[in-house]
Amino acid sequence: MSKKTLYLECYSGISGDMTVAALLDLGADESVLRKSLDSLNVQGYKIEIKRTQKCGIDACDFNVILEHDKHDHSHEDNHGHDHKHEHEHNHKHDNNHSHIHEHKDNHDNSHEHRNIEDIYKIINESSISNKAKSISKDIFDIIAKAEAKAHGIEIQKVHFHEVGAIDSIVDIVAVSVCIDNLNIEDVIVSELYEGTGHVKCQHGIIPVPVPAVVNIISDNSLSIKLTEVKGEMVTPTGAGIAASLKTLDTLPDSYKINKIGIGAGKKDFEKANILRAMIIEKNKTNNSDELWTIETNLDDCTGECLGFTMEKLLETGAKDVFYTPIYMKKNRPAYKLTVLCIEEDIHSMETIIFKNTTSIGVRKYKVSRTTLNREIITVNTEYGQVVVKVSNNGNEKYYNPEYEDIRRICNSSNLGFQEVVANVLKNIDNM
Repeated sequence: MSKKTLYLECYSGISGDMTVAALLDLGADESVLRKSLDSLNVQGYKIEIKRTQKCGIDACDFNVILEHDKHDHSHEDNHGHDHKHEHEHNHKHDNNHSHIHEHKDNHDNSHEHRNIEDIYKIINESSISNKAKSISKDIFDIIAKAEAKAHGIEIQKVHFHEVGAIDSIVDIVAVSVCIDNLNIEDVIVSELYEGTGHVKCQHGIIPVPVPAVVNIISDNSLSIKLTEVKGEMVTPTGAGIAASLKTLDTLPDSYKINKIGIGAGKKDFEKANILRAMIIEKNKTNNSDELWTIETNLDDCTGECLGFTMEKLLETGAKDVFYTPIYMKKNRPAYKLTVLCIEEDIHSMETIIFKNTTSIGVRKYKVSRTTLNREIITVNTEYGQVVVKVSNNGNEKYYNPEYEDIRRICNSSNLGFQEVVANVLKNIDNM
């Protein structure tokens, strides 16, 4: 299955349930999702997936219905859920909050509370894929860190209310499973459109964007755009999902849209409350393309380290990798590592550099290149078949025999390199 690039258009905010719905609408397998959620062994909820409309736009609607007693429950949309969960209710949170609070010894213990390690244990013991587990834990980690920062406590003291934890686990794991099922490799996230004003949570009246969302945006280099909408459009869960999934900063200058998924929010705004997700593919041109240059200066790496890093970068898809001798501070001899790659591979290249060298930062910028049209031919020669690369520049053609074939012939015949090349090119002239 080919790898895909996902674009999340967050012009009406983002939440967990909206993201799951959009991914299901893109074609994520519902049966795989339900089986994966069942393997969490978390009780007290059921899943409802249906169609709805927002401002006349058909959309998928994903609901986590929490099961308790019998009467409907009304609460402040999105926040705190500071109430007794002793009844069945359709959890109509739009963009629900992560249901996290500081645990205190004198807290009402009539409900179970889970900290981040408890959540990890549930995820690790499930049968979802390793990739989905990794994504799920990363999202929870981002949210818990933001909440801990907002409350001025350690991350281990951040606790998820029993019912809130169920809702958050389902939304976050569902997103992770769907991303894996769709074979998404790269994700581009638009600006996060957010409302203004205040909302009520268990701690009191707090401003929009809420503190955890602000922390996530600040800590993860996300972009936010405040709108005139009164109320919350981006939740900590939604912001955490965007922060974890995002791998690319910008859309290609030109691209095809291969598929569209629409996820519905629970609120009704003047503008359609939807999250639009698109599978996109960058358009390719024949003779020119854009690459990215990644550079870093290294003055404390061994030769073995540099050589290994080059191998890994090339294996992962770098178009070119090279080192340039330079002098750094205090006249230290060093090397500048330069990598040329496509935009979709930037994250992978940076990961390899940070993992395998002493670099603590890289520079990157877009470059353009012009390439000749190329083809590979096989030429019959007195030495056997030789692979030749043919480049076209208008009416001119350039022929370059494959090095490994020339090397093989030289070693077996004891002839000189230039002699073998000349003889191979003679065969081309006679074709």
